[in-house]
Amino acid sequence: MKTAISLLLLCCLSTPVLAQVQSLQHKDDKRRYIIYTPAAYESQPRRAFPVVFNFHGGGMSMAEQMLYTQMNGAAERHQFIVVYPQGIKQDWNVGFGMDYLAGTDDVGFTQAMLSKLKQDYRIDDKRIYATGLSRGGFFALRLAAELPRQFAAVASVGAPMPEPVMQHHTQTDKVGMLLIQGTADKVVLFEGKAASYLSADATFDYWRRHNAIGGAAPQPRLIPGPAGDATQVSWLEQGSGAGGASVALLTVQDGGHTWPGADAFNIGLPIGKTTRAIDANEVIWEFFSRHRR
Repeated sequence: MKTAISLLLLCCLSTPVLAQVQSLQHKDDKRRYIIYTPAAYESQPRRAFPVVFNFHGGGMSMAEQMLYTQMNGAAERHQFIVVYPQGIKQDWNVGFGMDYLAGTDDVGFTQAMLSKLKQDYRIDDKRIYATGLSRGGFFALRLAAELPRQFAAVASVGAPMPEPVMQHHTQTDKVGMLLIQGTADKVVLFEGKAASYLSADATFDYWRRHNAIGGAAPQPRLIPGPAGDATQVSWLEQGSGAGGASVALLTVQDGGHTWPGADAFNIGLPIGKTTRAIDANEVIWEFFSRHRR
């Protein structure tokens, strides 16, 4: 699988220049990331563009995240830049499985990428966002907690709030928060895991309190899947008024540890069903587009 993906990436990068592998030195490590710029970036030379960081899952690579999520298509349609960072040993420091403070400095790496992007590209620094799958989603939540003045909104797929992030969360700035979780996920449990991460529902409540959103939560909106799709999506969102930082929970009934709308694949793990009721890229961008610093 990795060989095929590497060859496909090389083919993509040999064509004139929408996706480029770049690197920077952070502390003792040379860190890499892929940047995808939409065609509008060249045709609109005076415009600043939003940026979405898309973090891979544990054991995956930046190329695999790009090819699996297919977010470049949404970047073309909605005209934003996508950055796919590479974790050291294909992992991210989210506080369990690695020491929160003494482990890999992935937060510092993200800050270094942001600084370099602002130097090299026309970036709209009021519209910077982060998303990720599994360990990448956990890490996106850490960024929301530690860098809320840089990130206007975050979307986590298959990854509720890590308990170590919650324990170290001292920033008070509000952040738009979208959580996407399958109820049949056997890799990251919807119900949470003690000493590792909260449940999806508890994560929604945590960010609702953090963003000072009061009142009873509204009834969720149901989104049935197409014919032959056994999954069903419920959308629960609550905000604090126009321009506020909303919190949303998108629950995929019978959904697995997958990126909604992506092509199903088998990596030898019980990742479960992929819903066709929604396209995660479209849902995530629609949510992001309503949030800015």
